[in-house]
Amino acid sequence: MRPSLPAATIALSFLAMFSPAFAKKSPPNIVLVLVDDLGWIDPGCQGSTFHETPHIDKLAVDGMRFTQGYAACAVCSPTRAAVQTGRYPGRLYVTDWIRSRFQGGNIPANKVNPSLKPKSEWRGRKLLCPPNALWMESDEITIAEAIKPSGYRTCYIGKWHLGTDPWYPEKQGFDENYGGCDYGQPPSYFDPFNQPKGRHETLRKGIYNLPGRNPGEYLSDREANEAVGFIERNKDKPFFLMLANYAVHTPIQAKADVTAKYAARKNDSPQKNAKYAAMVESVDDAIGAIVKKLDEHQLSDNTIIVFTSDNGGLDRVTSNAPLRSGKGYPYEGGIRVPFIVKWPGIVRPGSTSDTPVCSIDLFPTLVSAAGQPLPDDREIDGLDLKPVLAGSGKLNRKTLYWHFPHYRHAPGPYSIIRDGDWKLIKWYEGPKSLFNLKDDLGEKKDLAESMPEKVAELEKKLAAHLQEIDAKVPFPNPNAKE
Repeated sequence: MRPSLPAATIALSFLAMFSPAFAKKSPPNIVLVLVDDLGWIDPGCQGSTFHETPHIDKLAVDGMRFTQGYAACAVCSPTRAAVQTGRYPGRLYVTDWIRSRFQGGNIPANKVNPSLKPKSEWRGRKLLCPPNALWMESDEITIAEAIKPSGYRTCYIGKWHLGTDPWYPEKQGFDENYGGCDYGQPPSYFDPFNQPKGRHETLRKGIYNLPGRNPGEYLSDREANEAVGFIERNKDKPFFLMLANYAVHTPIQAKADVTAKYAARKNDSPQKNAKYAAMVESVDDAIGAIVKKLDEHQLSDNTIIVFTSDNGGLDRVTSNAPLRSGKGYPYEGGIRVPFIVKWPGIVRPGSTSDTPVCSIDLFPTLVSAAGQPLPDDREIDGLDLKPVLAGSGKLNRKTLYWHFPHYRHAPGPYSIIRDGDWKLIKWYEGPKSLFNLKDDLGEKKDLAESMPEKVAELEKKLAAHLQEIDAKVPFPNPNAKE
């Protein structure tokens, strides 16, 4: 006969079932920071000797820094769509930055995106380019929507740039939205709440109609305050906070005292813009405010923080050296970005990885971390980075792709394939370019003429990918000038 347990033991066992240690651990909080136009070399942990970024550097000390992190495009809106969906921009037809407000104002919602109708644009060019979408379609599933079943409270702060109303963040799974609309940059980083009526009236209401605003407040500080407030209000439940800083996008405006600090500094770095350096510091300050609030409420050990950028640095205001070129261009300076992940209990602090990773990988990584399955009714191009982050495995991927079928930012439309160390740039108007990134990170030696077989191999693989995702490509212009 089984002996009976003392009543006190039974009581203690019963109480233990309801203790925090016995209870199932809640899913991790998630903070995703997507900075606008921050270059690969801009943070100190990435190599800058001019910019001061102690809080970003501390993320690298506490997490994993990917030395080959990539944006899904060399310009903003396509990368932002890829971050939200885990899908290549070419699948979404968002392949350039979205100009919806410049198409005659707000666009009524309907099932067919009018931007995808044929246009007779660029009449003087050799090629006609496919039109860019005016929004990310509402039936795309965002990170916020995918993790909602796990009980997350969700918030978007800063630049959205994926369509005008009704394609705002609050229509895509975000419970709170502070600043997210179709604008790609503020009219001013100072006192942006008091813009004149007219062109900026909708902007004033859409981006900056925030409670508790202070005259003259710097925008990065406003974003940080909203982030801290959201964490404070939701500290007792799982939350997903996405901070998409408008900085360091133009206009290049910064606090005078911080600018003066950099202007007075002796500097042998190729990065010399004091105002830009002060803007970078404002982003770093926002990271510091978020981490401080997490520490205050003992949330840091159960919070994933991801830090990255939407494209490479604008090379007329910063230097991406040793990378070639900058924002808008297919070279590494346009697409390679900072990519840091802090995940307590998973990532070994202070680790680095040379695995090529991309914006498309954030959706599957974070959705999986939240305990939710990936959508099974659509193709997800990104991969879950957890095996690499945990040091338990490698990614089953050798190849990444980019597609920019437009005459803007660069000499002409292009697509890119990176296959291992090889990188082919397919210029739709002009000769192709081939580089070996292992031997030539600065892309100074074009091998296309000397290695035609490699060019043909990569071009065939690129063409198959573009066909598979139904990417729209440039085509001959019958009205081209001779």
